[in-house]
This record gives sequence, C-alpha cells and structure tokens, in this order.
Amino acid sequence: MKEFYNIAIIGGGPGGIASAVESVILGIQDVILFEKGDGHSTTIRKFYKDKKRVDKDYKGQKIELNGNIYFCDGTKESTLDLFDKIIKENCFEVHFNTEVESIKKKGDLFAIQTANNATIKAKFIVISIGKMGQPNKPSYPLPSSLKNVINFNANTTQDGEKILVVGGGNSAVEYACVLSQTNPITLNYRRTEFSRINETNQDNLNVCLQSQKITPKFGIDIQKIEDEKGKPKVYFTDDSSEIFDRIIYAIGGIAPIDFLKKCNLQLNEDGTPIVGDDHQSSVDGIYIAGDILFKNGGSIAAALNHGFHIIQSIKARL
Repeated sequence: MKEFYNIAIIGGGPGGIASAVESVILGIQDVILFEKGDGHSTTIRKFYKDKKRVDKDYKGQKIELNGNIYFCDGTKESTLDLFDKIIKENCFEVHFNTEVESIKKKGDLFAIQTANNATIKAKFIVISIGKMGQPNKPSYPLPSSLKNVINFNANTTQDGEKILVVGGGNSAVEYACVLSQTNPITLNYRRTEFSRINETNQDNLNVCLQSQKITPKFGIDIQKIEDEKGKPKVYFTDDSSEIFDRIIYAIGGIAPIDFLKKCNLQLNEDGTPIVGDDHQSSVDGIYIAGDILFKNGGSIAAALNHGFHIIQSIKARL
C-alpha cells in the first residue's frame, strides 16, 4: 500500500465496487478498496441461496441506473460473475481480508488504521458496509472463552459443524436453511410462530423442517451457556441441554454502530448514518453508500447509483 490515496473505500459490495469503478472511469488516481472478507460481495456470496433470483428492482421498487455499471435481473451466480468481470476489467487497488478498525480525521486528511496494523491516509472516504457488522446480543452472559465459536454471522462456519442458530427473523431463517445443506442445524426461537419473515423464507423453512434438515426448538428460550471443553453447552427453558460446535445469533441486525461512532458520524435513532443529498455524512469528506443507509435493506441497483453520485461529487471537489 501507498502512504496516501485520494479515495479509500470501505466495503467490497456493490456500492464499494461501483465507487471504485466510477473513480477509474473519471480518471481519479490513487483509489483503494478494503474488504474484510476473502472476496467481493460477501453478503451475496455467503447468504444468498444458490441460484437465488436477484432483481434489479428490489421489492418492486423501480430504479433507473445512472452510472456506468449495467446491472439487470439475474441469479446469485450471474451477479457474482458480473462483479468478478467488472473488477478484472477496471484497474483499482483491492485488499481483501483487510478490516478497517478506525478512521480519524487529521487536518484535511483521514488516517485509516487496519486490523493488521497498516496505516494510510486518504483525502476522501466512502463507507459501503452491510448491516451485519454489529447485531444485537442476548441479555445473558456469553463465556469469553467461547468467543470464536459464538458468532453473529455465518462467515466462519465449517462444513459438518453442529450449529445452533438463534433468532426469529429473516436472517436467522436464511442462515439455518443455507447451512442445513452442509451442517446439522438446530433453529431456536423463543416464540412458536415466525411472524416477521417473508413468504420465500417461510416456504424454505417449511421444506427444511419437513425434510428434517433443521431441528426445531421453537417456543423455548435459552437460560444460560457454559463452556464444555471448548464447546458451548446450551441450557434451555424446557429443562433440556445440548452441546454444539457453534452458535450463530441472528436476533436483530442493525447498522455497525460501534464502527460508525468511532468515525464520529451522526446517526439517527435506528443507527443509520445521517447523510445529505450528495450522500455525504455529518463528517466532511466521508460518504455513505449502499445497504447501510436503509432500515430494511437496500437494493444492488440503489447501491450502484450511490457509488456513481458519490464519485461525481468527489471528482468535482478534487
């Protein structure tokens, strides 16, 4: 890495990729993109079911693309192929497996610190991270010795692990259904009915339950968790207990508030960054794109447009 960049982009999803591509097209030099996963579009790659339909007009919302990336209806696979192709055809610097820990403004520049202790400076920042960064946590204590196997997303799961998924929303059901293809899965929800999930997820859940790929633990809560020789032992309110290899909590996904607060961004009551018409945050020079701007999730097309408009604004300032 260089010491200085004109633009540093945090997040390798559609909004981050669009920001990088639009920078290349406008001739902006010294642009870098950081992604904490081992590839681009982690949400699509990890959490979309194989051959899942991906629509440009998310939930029927008509969006006209303004930028230079052409995106149309397809599948999970065709969407990933598209972004693979886009990244290969446009020369910008990408660092995967690199998590940004902090962004601090120093004078007219931003100092960016990564988890592997690299430090760079940038004139402008584009944050385009998903909503899975900082989920809610349970009220009971979680043993610190089990922090590597008690997770709040499915990024570190291994095939064959016996996994407990906890939650009653779309994320919990999607994790359980996808992981049940390769793992023994128990799905725990404190209520007996899933009232907050969409029809597609309800259908998928019904199929998995009927085929016994998912073991239900519904209408039951968790009392406590103990460390049993490096594995979580879970005690339930029905007086049962069970040992798992891993637990995934999906009990309410919110914007990664801790990171955003460390960047000194102003947030609304939902934890969503407050931005102006040009997508600039409350901190001059930090722009926000993609999913993180929407309470209930945004679309790929919207994220692509965000990247286009943000880079237009930055270009004018440069």
